[in-house]
Amino acid sequence: MERRDFMLACGSCGLSAALAGQTLPERLPRPKLGSKEGGLWALCDRQEERLKQSPLRLQGPLQDYVQGVACRLARDHCPDLRVYVMRTPYFNASMAPSGMMQVWTGLLLRCLNEAQLAAILGHEIGHYLLRHGLEQLKSAESRSAFATVISVVPLAGPLVGLGALAGGFAYSRDHERAADRMGLDLMAGAGYPPMEASRIWANLLEELKAEADWSGDARKGSVLFATHPAEAERQKTLETLAAGYDAAGRDAAPGPLALAKAPFRQQWLEDELKRRKFGESLALLTRLALHDPRDGLVCFFLGEAYRLRGAEGDPERALEACARAADLAGAPPEVHRSLGRLHRRAGRPKEMKDAYARYLHLKPDAEDAGMIRSYLEEP
Repeated sequence: MERRDFMLACGSCGLSAALAGQTLPERLPRPKLGSKEGGLWALCDRQEERLKQSPLRLQGPLQDYVQGVACRLARDHCPDLRVYVMRTPYFNASMAPSGMMQVWTGLLLRCLNEAQLAAILGHEIGHYLLRHGLEQLKSAESRSAFATVISVVPLAGPLVGLGALAGGFAYSRDHERAADRMGLDLMAGAGYPPMEASRIWANLLEELKAEADWSGDARKGSVLFATHPAEAERQKTLETLAAGYDAAGRDAAPGPLALAKAPFRQQWLEDELKRRKFGESLALLTRLALHDPRDGLVCFFLGEAYRLRGAEGDPERALEACARAADLAGAPPEVHRSLGRLHRRAGRPKEMKDAYARYLHLKPDAEDAGMIRSYLEEP
């Protein structure tokens, strides 16, 4: 199958009959280079070349899959959209007026099904179809700000640069509301249940609240909500709007997304814990564990989050989660190393040695094998 055919075929089910009758704006022609918009378009092209070379860029079947979902939503506009999946452990997606879209792996990790991914992609495509980026760039202030962002991105680290680019377009509340409505229309036209849009926002608000309860105001450190409003009002509005669509026959499609993410989940969960946002991470991992209680990998990382946070009662919670994960499919060998650490700190030498021995049996060539063997030799 050719790459183009693969992308158009991606998605869990065929296009609905309603799709054929849905009218979208005409394709956006490239502005003339001599125009103000054309000059900024050229800046977008320059930054897109840097994205292509970024060490954070993920290619292959995963990128093709996400591009395919975007194409399913955008239909005739598919040739004008280029999706770049970036290994960045935050929930974010952004769309430049040139059709260049970033999708971060923290977003993919948090989507429970293809419809939730489509909700975010549909919102960003909505900005593109409604020409919000070009509207913003018509003002001299916005053009200057965007040109400044583009010029400083190469001087920053990869993650800082991606965040600066993603924040280069700060849309108005009216633009955000219009993109929400367009996104729901695109979801419905492509056969997805629009209610999933409100659900993913509810999940994000839950994470923000958990982080605020743990460490303070999570919004200040949020890459996404620096440019996207996160009020509970928005989630409720999406829920109300989604209720107006016929839900019959619509498929949230959990399977295709899960399959596309499978080779990367352990890496992304490791990246998530490195953020040290334990309120957000524990809310996320608890939700994922409830979604699939038999998922040994998620159960292990839930235990790791408690172990690394180390608050009162967390060692006991970590031990419970890791012990449960050890009996589940998908748990990595590292679950036994974590059990060994927990038992060692608690002064249980026999349990510690049993866990460490199991770890070495499953992973004899581990980088820390020498250190673990020294623990086994302790009296």
